[in-house]
Amino acid sequence: MSIQPNIIQELKAHKHNSRLNYKLKEDSQRFTKELFLTLFHHSSNLEEDLGRLERLFEDLVELACWEPDKKCIKIWDEYVAQLPEILRKLNNDAEAIFKSDPAAKSIEEVYLSYPGFYAIAIYRFSHELYKKGFPIVPRLMTEYAHFMTGVDINPGAQIGEYFFIDHATGIVIGETAVIKDHVKLYQGVTLGALSVNKNLENVKRHPTIEDHVTIYANATILGGDTVIGSHSIIGGNVWLTNSVPEYSLVSHHPEIHIRELAKK
Repeated sequence: MSIQPNIIQELKAHKHNSRLNYKLKEDSQRFTKELFLTLFHHSSNLEEDLGRLERLFEDLVELACWEPDKKCIKIWDEYVAQLPEILRKLNNDAEAIFKSDPAAKSIEEVYLSYPGFYAIAIYRFSHELYKKGFPIVPRLMTEYAHFMTGVDINPGAQIGEYFFIDHATGIVIGETAVIKDHVKLYQGVTLGALSVNKNLENVKRHPTIEDHVTIYANATILGGDTVIGSHSIIGGNVWLTNSVPEYSLVSHHPEIHIRELAKK
């Protein structure tokens, strides 16, 4: 089948984003997977693996950093120096999951099979790159975790230690959310914004969750001024746009009607 020349020209006219290269997405996913294995696979050769990761990172710099002098390459050594601290935090996250979930039979099960742990790990990897201003790659990393787990954590969120996500699917955590230590989230929780206007780009739009808070399934908490006080419990299906004090129990009680069907 021959394609008319005018169609080719029209397509070329609309393909005007010269920086858009889908190899960047593929390479970001590869870097993410390799980084996870480097930190957790027991028999890995760390020196060789870190060397391979550095080469992958250099490829990402070529694709994602559009400055002429490629300043992004300079952050690699700083990033590698932070990997021991990232791993320490992730080990604490795994411990929190194991201790909180009676279905977990071993700590190895958490590392190997829990989508919540995987999503937390990719968030922590990406967050350090986000803080350094590395363009687009942190978001591609967390979107890969989103695709794999159903958990959408923006790399800009600030998340403390001993973070526990159970069942994982459907969780959304916005860019300016702040989550302190020992927080537990169940499936379907949204920590979102009240508005998505573009002029709020540099404003805190997402809630703050203080220490030792548990948020049950499908609860929605919105707004940059919303603070959930420490040691609070937010019940399932709750919708919150206002702050609650510490040691609060917030619940939602829908009306449930049960009637007996006529017997045949």
